Order: sequence, then structure tokens, then C-alpha cells
Amino acid sequence: MFFDPGSHKQHGLRHDPFKAIVSPRPIGWISSVSADGRHNLAPYSFFNAMSYGPPIVAFGAGNRPGGGKKDSIRNIEETGEFVHNVVSYALSDKMNETSVHIPHGESEFEHSGLEGLPCTKVKPLRVKGSPIHLECRYMQTVDLPSWHEGGSNSMIIGEVIGIHIDEAVIKDGLVDVLTYQPVSRLGYFDYAHITDVFAVARPKE
Repeated sequence: MFFDPGSHKQHGLRHDPFKAIVSPRPIGWISSVSADGRHNLAPYSFFNAMSYGPPIVAFGAGNRPGGGKKDSIRNIEETGEFVHNVVSYALSDKMNETSVHIPHGESEFEHSGLEGLPCTKVKPLRVKGSPIHLECRYMQTVDLPSWHEGGSNSMIIGEVIGIHIDEAVIKDGLVDVLTYQPVSRLGYFDYAHITDVFAVARPKE
């Protein structure tokens, strides 16, 4: 089968398979704060690390239902800061609760019953219970095309300037993913969590 993106119905597919093909993807659980101090927390299924030295992360977001920038983007562009909270398997249900569309300015921390902790270098709260937090300084927004009339897509890029790691997930000097089992996004309504790992040495020549 050769597939033209956006034409899944012509191929007898129930949904566009793109997101299922580019998977698993880390979930960007992004916390931010508005200029007037209102905290926001939302998961983004398009998220990843872009470079190592310096550490750069990026996430993609569409617009709010009905149009306009999502609170996360608006806050980050206003204040220049955000936090990525790693989603452990134990927090997967709470992460999903924060995906709900609530009125502008209301806090997903309060809606989901999650507690926020202060950061070291940035003002947004980090999620208590998340095993790892990346404090980020906003770098830029890249505007992306949208197929939908009046729609928008954006890529938000940030530099990681501080990392919190729960001591409980460090084993023999390494971060042990099997201890907290990070959750990833697949396609459709599917998720996965890491329960097995294997190592492959890089070829020397």
C-alpha cells in the first residue's frame, strides 16, 4: 500500500496511521505559568529531545478548540519558561486528566488534584510525584502549516537549564527507566510503558 497523508478513507483505513507509525513518542507533560501567576499543565503527544549539548527539547501543539493559542503556548511566550514533567506509569491516569479542555485561566493542577512543587531556576510549578523534571528556558516558536481552515500548528523549542531526578530512580549511578516505567504515546487511543530494555553497543568501525 502507498498512502497519501490525509487520505486514509480512500485506502479503507479507519484512521490516518501517521501517529501510529511514528511511535512510541515521549509525552511532553508541560507545566507553565502566565504572566499574572496562573498555572497550567497539559500533555502533548508530539515531544522529544532535539540535541544534547546543550540539551534542547521541543513539543508541537495545535490551537485551542474554536481557535486561538493554547494556554501553554501563550504562557511560555509571555514568560519565557516551562517545565517538562516525565510521565511515569503510576501517573498515567493523572496525565490523561490534564488533557481535558477547561476554561482559559483555570488550573489543571487543581482540576486533577495534582500538587505542584517549586522549581529552582524557573517559575512554573513541577508535578509532585513525577520522577524527573526538566526546567526549560524558551527559545523560539516555529509556526507550522495546518490543513484545517483557521487552524494552526506550532513547535515550541526550549533549552533545558535544570534537571530534577528522584533519587529512587537512580541505580548504580544511572537513571533506571524500569523503576518508573515512562509512558509513551502510540497511535489512536493507545499508550505504552517501558517494562523491558536491551543494550546494543555501537560499532567501533
